[in-house]
Amino acid sequence: MDKFTTLTGVAAPLDIVNIDTDMIIPKQYLKTITRTGLGKGLFSEMRFKDDGSENPDFVLNKPAYRNAKVIVAGDNFGCGSSREHAPWALQDFGITCVISTSFADIFYNNCFQNGVLPAIVSPEDLEKLMDDAQRGANATLTVDLEKQEIYGPDGGVVKFKIEAFRKDCLLNGLDDIGLTLKKDKSIGSYEKKTGGERPWM
Repeated sequence: MDKFTTLTGVAAPLDIVNIDTDMIIPKQYLKTITRTGLGKGLFSEMRFKDDGSENPDFVLNKPAYRNAKVIVAGDNFGCGSSREHAPWALQDFGITCVISTSFADIFYNNCFQNGVLPAIVSPEDLEKLMDDAQRGANATLTVDLEKQEIYGPDGGVVKFKIEAFRKDCLLNGLDDIGLTLKKDKSIGSYEKKTGGERPWM
């Protein structure tokens, strides 16, 4: 998993509450078990019309937001079914940070396993960041994970919450497998010892 330290990029405003995982990546895209290629399905039912053409009114189809790296969203982002494809799709599209006042627990946990930062801010700060994100080509935010700060285009600073353990994992690019591999020597020593004591294992 790539390390997350700082991120600077355009922030897309998605001022909708209760965006669920089926909205993020609809069920027809869940057949794959690979993490790549899902960007095309991100928010597809909002991004595209029934005939497959782009919906020009959806924020990620607007010229200023096509290369957005951040989403500023309404409360309770990522609710619904527990599909890990949701952070996969965000990551594949190029979005590695979602800012909201709250996230559904399973989606929140899945983000940390896939290098996506779910940044929790106060309702008042979300309102400021939503305003920043609505500036089109000038909607650039910088997210500093080490300092837990978000810098707006006018120099404003917003603090966000994150648990120390999760922060350390993102800064060092460690998912659960990476954390386990950090103890590779201890695991190897234990297996060697156990193999001698219980050769039938």
